[in-house]
Amino acid sequence: MTTSTQSLLQTSLGEIATQLAGATRVFRQYKLDFCCGGGISLEEALQRKQLDAEPVLKQLEALKDESPEQDWTTRPIPELVNYIYNHFHLVHREQLPELRRMARRVETVHGDKSDCPLGLADQLEILENELESHMQKEESILFPMLQQGAGAHAGGPIQVMMHEHNDHGEALQRLVELTNDMTPPADACNTWRALYLGLDQLRNDLMEHIHLENNVLFRRALAA
Repeated sequence: MTTSTQSLLQTSLGEIATQLAGATRVFRQYKLDFCCGGGISLEEALQRKQLDAEPVLKQLEALKDESPEQDWTTRPIPELVNYIYNHFHLVHREQLPELRRMARRVETVHGDKSDCPLGLADQLEILENELESHMQKEESILFPMLQQGAGAHAGGPIQVMMHEHNDHGEALQRLVELTNDMTPPADACNTWRALYLGLDQLRNDLMEHIHLENNVLFRRALAA
């Protein structure tokens, strides 16, 4: 094992996701939690999932030769806040009502099947309400503070937001458990398949959202 790969293993998921463009794609592929669980090392995360380190390390090392993505660790904080609002807050507000509608449809039509995700629509409604409350607090209190350069005084609101992010991570896990990791049965109808495809996109978007706030925006704001 090279010094580089050994160093990667000892680095936290959150740090890798922040420092290595494209790493979040790899982490999503292997279902490694780089947002709420971003504080543990890559090595520990792989051990918990009982994953072979070699293919993961190989993909991460290959990213170093790719064209760089947007580096949010250096862009102005107001620009990052606007990006999060436009690419995640507005998107979640479109995603969740439609997913909830499809979940109700699937439960109504296929509720007699053993693999039907009964209770999914209710869980999505809970997540939608909690996430809407969370985003409104960010938009009305925290984001204006950060855009005005008052991040060093935003420790209290940031701690509250990070705690709520943990709740969102737990909500995502409940969705995973209800849907067999968002894998539709072989005989699933088109609505069922579209529902799980949309849920997987929601998972990816929400994890990226939380990562950018926890590991980039909040850290930079507090250090300013």
